[in-house]
Amino acid sequence: MPITNEPRDYAWGSTELLADYLGRSASGGPEAELWLGAHPGCPAMVTEGEHAGVDLGAAIERAGRAQPSILLKVLAAAQPLSLQAHPDASTAQAGFAREDAAGIPRDAPHRSYRDPFAKPELVVAVTQYEALSGFRPAAEALAVVRAIVRRDDRAAPLLEHLQAGDALSWLLSGDHAVEAVVAAVTAAAPALADAHPAEADTVDRLARTHPGDPGIAIALLLNRVSLAPGEALFLPAGNLHAYLEGLGIELMGPSDNVLRGGLTPKHVDVRELLAVVDAAPLHEPRLAAVRLDGATAYRPAAPFELRSVTGTHSVPGGRALLLAIEPALVEVDGAVREVPAGGGAWIDTADAFRVSSGQAWLALERDTPDA
Repeated sequence: MPITNEPRDYAWGSTELLADYLGRSASGGPEAELWLGAHPGCPAMVTEGEHAGVDLGAAIERAGRAQPSILLKVLAAAQPLSLQAHPDASTAQAGFAREDAAGIPRDAPHRSYRDPFAKPELVVAVTQYEALSGFRPAAEALAVVRAIVRRDDRAAPLLEHLQAGDALSWLLSGDHAVEAVVAAVTAAAPALADAHPAEADTVDRLARTHPGDPGIAIALLLNRVSLAPGEALFLPAGNLHAYLEGLGIELMGPSDNVLRGGLTPKHVDVRELLAVVDAAPLHEPRLAAVRLDGATAYRPAAPFELRSVTGTHSVPGGRALLLAIEPALVEVDGAVREVPAGGGAWIDTADAFRVSSGQAWLALERDTPDA
């Protein structure tokens, strides 16, 4: 099923990156995410055939097939996104049922669980891509905070709570002392540039877009990651993260469950966030790629994988979402279909299929056999 969609206009989106990458005319406003999938929050539309003009979820239902268990996105960030984590499947199911039972509308701004699904997340950089991902080893965070305290003793409470192991919960507690800590971190950032350039840059970015936000101090507890094009991050349930800038391809579970911890005017559910966050140190945030014939594969510990197709690539059957950056030919079920540059498709076949393109992204459900 050939599909398309319109970008979502979140305020942090770039006015140029997404349109340039997909060969589309820019709207003139922020274009943050393009969704390719059947999630009811922004389903893709079928463009050809008997289901033309119907959203993908409805078309798949009419065809008597199972709904996709993946969601593919193009993400274009000009400013930092919110600090956030995502629940695992059991937490999402329980939270969704609880909020439904409480009568909270599914589109309510203060709702935390919008669907009953987990949202493990993979992102591959298309441009240079800046992010925060997972808690860094404690010794690294302590070194940075001590350097700040030497310049501004208003940050001393952060050092104390970091040594006590409860820095995140304290920074989100609403304690009046947090405001002074954030001010101290912000003021000290320029002096950190020589010894701690990544942290100085992070604080500067966040203070410009979200002045006074506790997330500025929380960022010091996390890994700052700079991805070159083609490098990837995997963010499992509980990973506390924030994307700062860049164009990337995201693949995730079919969910829009986001538990925010700051850097946003949206609802911050501190209790739920602290319940799902995994505070164990993440020593290597990056996910290594695997070379295949005609493609590069990214295979996280999740029920999906993402392949960058740069040639002719064969898959021994399965269910997939395709995004063509350059025109693609898809040979499936004995027919060859062309997907134009910037276009997409949903593929569901028990037989082998082949994709040929100078550049395309192929998102596969994990039950697809490895090729």
